[in-house]
Amino acid sequence: MYDEEITSFTRERLVGLESKTASSNNFIRNIVVEDLAAGRVTEVVTRFPPEPNGYLHIGHAKSICLNFELADEFKGRTNLRFDDTNPVKEDVEYVESIKQDVKWLGFEWDGLFFASDYFGQMYERALLLIRKGLAYVDDQTADQIRENRGTLSEPGRNSPYRDRTVEENLELFERMKKGEFGNGEKVLRAKIDMSSPNINMRDPVIYRIVHAHHHNTGDAWVIYPMYAFAHPLEDAIEGVTHSICTLEFEDQRPFYDWVVEQCEMEATPRQYEFNRLNITNTVMSKRKLKALVDEKVVDGWDDPRMPTISGLRRKGYTPEAIRAFCREIGVAKSYGVVDERMLEHFIREDLKLKAPRTMAVLRPLKVVITNYPEGQVEWLEAENNSENEELGNRQIPFSREIYIEQDDFMETPPPKYFRLFPGNEVRLKHAYFIKCEEVVKNEAGEVVELRCTYDPETKSGSGFTGRKVKGTIHWVEASQAVPAEFRLFEPLINDEDDDEDTSFLERINPNSLETLQGFVEPGMKGAVAQDKFQFFRHGYFNVDSKLSEPGRPVFNRIVSLKSSFEVPKA
Repeated sequence: MYDEEITSFTRERLVGLESKTASSNNFIRNIVVEDLAAGRVTEVVTRFPPEPNGYLHIGHAKSICLNFELADEFKGRTNLRFDDTNPVKEDVEYVESIKQDVKWLGFEWDGLFFASDYFGQMYERALLLIRKGLAYVDDQTADQIRENRGTLSEPGRNSPYRDRTVEENLELFERMKKGEFGNGEKVLRAKIDMSSPNINMRDPVIYRIVHAHHHNTGDAWVIYPMYAFAHPLEDAIEGVTHSICTLEFEDQRPFYDWVVEQCEMEATPRQYEFNRLNITNTVMSKRKLKALVDEKVVDGWDDPRMPTISGLRRKGYTPEAIRAFCREIGVAKSYGVVDERMLEHFIREDLKLKAPRTMAVLRPLKVVITNYPEGQVEWLEAENNSENEELGNRQIPFSREIYIEQDDFMETPPPKYFRLFPGNEVRLKHAYFIKCEEVVKNEAGEVVELRCTYDPETKSGSGFTGRKVKGTIHWVEASQAVPAEFRLFEPLINDEDDDEDTSFLERINPNSLETLQGFVEPGMKGAVAQDKFQFFRHGYFNVDSKLSEPGRPVFNRIVSLKSSFEVPKA
């Protein structure tokens, strides 16, 4: 069904800066300006029309931003409308999730509608087409209709039922409505031109029989309009001025216009198309995303590896970052693929001043500082964000036993390795210099503990100007460390493409999730869902909204600290 993903229309060079409209990369906005200047429209009315058959993904976020922000710029209106014309695939769960996502992104709709709100009006318009001799009931099967439709080089063949009388069609359509026929026994088709070069104009089906309970209308209907027939009627009923969709619907625009004209709608909306969003290493098909959920490849629609809005939210993305990304992409008619690192760039830009900076050890290695007094705990002061003084400072404990990262020690280091190794000295972030004196191993020969000494004269902030060290490592004091789980993500499916010959489920990345058990500073004990932090050297992390428990947080890595990616200059 309809899976709209469109690009945004403004540019915002950095998150937090004032949004600036960029007409140079937004032809749809230029159309709106021209329509207003010419008096074709007096009020801009847009709509976001998802089908409630799954959760929204990042492509839909672009459509949301375009429709709402375009109307807001010109002081118009935007409706949220659910295209619920297929009761077999739709569910209230999806309706509620979509509403939550739109609000979370920061938008409020002017009207909340369902296609099913208009089923009565659509039925009357279908009767009008029958009376005008522009629709007929067809008894052919779906396969027969498809076979007789023709090809791009060959015209279609008329249905043997195409010349039924108006009276017969009215009677049969009424009987369809009453439920006298089974699924697939009959359909209602528009009567246009079976030799049209546009296959979409070759008597398309506009109503079919579906004996299924509908989430909104219950069992009131057993005939349901096809999307291509319903959508232009919905737009016209609501007075939508600019109906925006992706390029795959460009060939359907003549039928869109035909429906509006022949159904004698008072308002005349216009359809505009441009390219859908494609992101490297990202599944952008709702059907495929549903398969990932159904096959339990992921733990739900909001799995942080999913490109759904709920998945991005759980991972730790902010609405500000997503909106800025959508504005940056621009609007085009040509196919293109966006580098996934561009999306990551905007969450870094948004969080670099917002997120407190703290220390976490993901793969702990115990260190005993042998010359530090036993039983003593010292409290050190550390800034929460060196680029944002408003976040203030925090107190962190230091004692004889600490944890460092396993990766910060090598027994036999390569050249230019400046972290800890036997006989080498490093600085502990916010604390002292320590020197590795002894390595303790278990029976398997694995390093399980380091014994070090510290120099009390080298305390951070003391003004020590003696010898220098080349390495600085982070740490967590052992006695008050808070146990934590860390979840690191890689693309769920590498190099996603549209090759239908290869099952995308066969291309699942087995290393898309790595779970580690480590420690965070004691001040993190009270962290709650959706709290975000920058962990020294590890990246930006978000407290998971499902798995975290009081006193034992679970952190999802949103993004690493740095990337070689640069946003293209305007």
